[in-house]
Amino acid sequence: MSPALRAFFHNDRFARHNGIELLDAGPGWATAQMTVADHHLNAADVVHGGALFTLADLVFAVASNSHGRLALGINVSISYLKAARGPTLTADAKEVSCNSKLGTYTMEVREATGDLVALAQGTVFRKDTPLPA
Repeated sequence: MSPALRAFFHNDRFARHNGIELLDAGPGWATAQMTVADHHLNAADVVHGGALFTLADLVFAVASNSHGRLALGINVSISYLKAARGPTLTADAKEVSCNSKLGTYTMEVREATGDLVALAQGTVFRKDTPLPA
């Protein structure tokens, strides 16, 4: 992972607040992990959809910004496939398409067992602006 990308996402206070750890990234892809804590659970005692979305969104952001240009999300959809319980969740983002203005990515969120719990797709607008230092 490039030092600029790591430094940029080290400043993601929301991801840090939610206990998300960026594991690795490269051009067009990223992997992160979240240890499930009590505050991630909903009233049914399963991982809240917002926590799953937050994890998927972080890898989406890292993968889409991995080319050194600022990319801003313009659309994301997510499907929750089964109740997630933890104890850890891992998300992977992969670039599907990337041109001078738009990038499209798929994100998978899995439990420690390897079971797929959420599948997301997102599109970004790619600015001509380099990542902030």
